[in-house]
Amino acid sequence: IIRSYIVTITVTILGTLLSVINTTTLAYVTTRKDYPLANKTSFYIFFTMLFSGGMVPWYILVSRWLGLSDSILALILPYAVISWYVLIMRGFFMDLPFSVIESAKIDGASEYKIFFGIVLPLSKPGIATVGLFYALVFWNDYWLSLMFITRSNNVSLQLLLYRIMSTIDFLNSTLAIRS
Repeated sequence: IIRSYIVTITVTILGTLLSVINTTTLAYVTTRKDYPLANKTSFYIFFTMLFSGGMVPWYILVSRWLGLSDSILALILPYAVISWYVLIMRGFFMDLPFSVIESAKIDGASEYKIFFGIVLPLSKPGIATVGLFYALVFWNDYWLSLMFITRSNNVSLQLLLYRIMSTIDFLNSTLAIRS
């Protein structure tokens, strides 16, 4: 159980950090008026939210092509960007005044300085909300562990508890039949 706690806490912390970074940067790019592919990128994000490639190709991609079976990365990378959370952050970034970004560009600020020095501090509530959503996704997930982890030392806490409960239910039903 302790190993499963360590795996789940590690996956939750690393996955949340990686996902929030990916989500905020992708959402910020789609809100920039001077980015020529902003509408196409937004459509791609929205389209992937509605239609996925399917479970079998996704499994083959993660396990065979990327070779992530039995690794912690198999529990982190599939949720690295969730389209719905990108759209939430995009909506939050759209509410920020573009004149602030333009004035920073006129003052000579680089894109990194604008993003890290102006946009991120102004969007702390949105980042905290999306970060909490991601933390809940990673903490409560047992599906990725069920699909990609075969060794017992990388099993998440939720899958371990599910297996314990299934074993207890099986034993109870077996004892009820015999008595």
